[in-house]
Amino acid sequence: MTSLVSSEPIFTISAELEAIMELGRTPYGGRRIIGILGGTVRGPKLNGRVLPGGADWQIIRADGAADIQARYTIETDSGGRILVNSEGLRHGPPEVLAALARGEVVDPASYYFRTVMRFETADPASDWLNRMLAIARGQREARAVRLDVFAVE
Repeated sequence: MTSLVSSEPIFTISAELEAIMELGRTPYGGRRIIGILGGTVRGPKLNGRVLPGGADWQIIRADGAADIQARYTIETDSGGRILVNSEGLRHGPPEVLAALARGEVVDPASYYFRTVMRFETADPASDWLNRMLAIARGQREARAVRLDVFAVE
């Protein structure tokens, strides 16, 4: 049986983040927004930068898991623009999540952080992204996030 996901990342996103804006507990859970300041995109299939202005809207569930919905824009090195829609989940042992919340360096193998990604672009060179799904393995840092992006084949 062949793999359903590329064996290596097709690109890696490193995004710088604003401080967490806590909105409080709603009937759905603890709401918060994390603005995206910018970042880089590097890999064999795509290179560019993350433009400022996107955000990650999160719900912290009763079980401590973060339900993640992020939207932002990538600008390729050649000037094409790509809309990114990413939805996912981050969870782990309470002590690991508490360390992440304090901005500590945590081994990404000690928690689960995955997103499903869809893309939209008018850029002819990046058109292939319009017809694919990707899965990202994430790593949260104090004021940044790293996503290794794998193609679903």
